Amino acid sequence: MDVKDSNGNSLADGDTVTLIKDLKVKGTSTTLKRGTTVKKIRLTDDPDEVDCRVGGMSIVLRTEFLKKL
Repeated sequence: MDVKDSNGNSLADGDTVTLIKDLKVKGTSTTLKRGTTVKKIRLTDDPDEVDCRVGGMSIVLRTEFLKKL
């Protein structure tokens, strides 16, 4: 399975990515700001989503909002 970020770069487990858009987290009042760095992502069964931890929360992010560093 080939997982790509918003620019077409391949992503792998453990990569560091940054957000390219402000994202609201469903179920909380938290907003992830553009430019937030997310370390140690984990790939999921879906090539359009990655699992990660941000601010102590484990969340799933869409790859269309990520840019590989």
